[in-house]
Amino acid sequence: MDKMMIKLSVLFDDPFWIGVFEKESAGKLTACKVTFGAEPKDYEVQEFLMKNFNRLRFSPPVDSVKEVKEHINPKRLQRDAKKQLESTGIGTKSQQALKLMQEEGKLERKTKSREQREAEKELQFELKQQKRKEKHRGR
Repeated sequence: MDKMMIKLSVLFDDPFWIGVFEKESAGKLTACKVTFGAEPKDYEVQEFLMKNFNRLRFSPPVDSVKEVKEHINPKRLQRDAKKQLESTGIGTKSQQALKLMQEEGKLERKTKSREQREAEKELQFELKQQKRKEKHRGR
């Protein structure tokens, strides 16, 4: 049987409070971001979950790897921590999943607007042709 784990983190992302849902199943992680506005109370978060969980749009799945914890030399830990602080980029898997979801939405909007623009051009062309035909007929 497949195990599923769902985690909710509520954080302050200036100027709003947001909730990041992380759903892990079969080694794949998906995420969803929800904006709460003012700081939500515990009962408000629970009420939101009960009413809206089925409507949440989760990102496409990203591979999730569990790290095996073993003893590491403290000096090596310090060096690794310093390297991680110096490197800039998207850190967590849930952030990567949200970024992927954002990019897919961007592509969808881009194609939709391109199709709309082309349809508008076609309509203008048809109107122009119709006007030319009416002038030619002497109307």
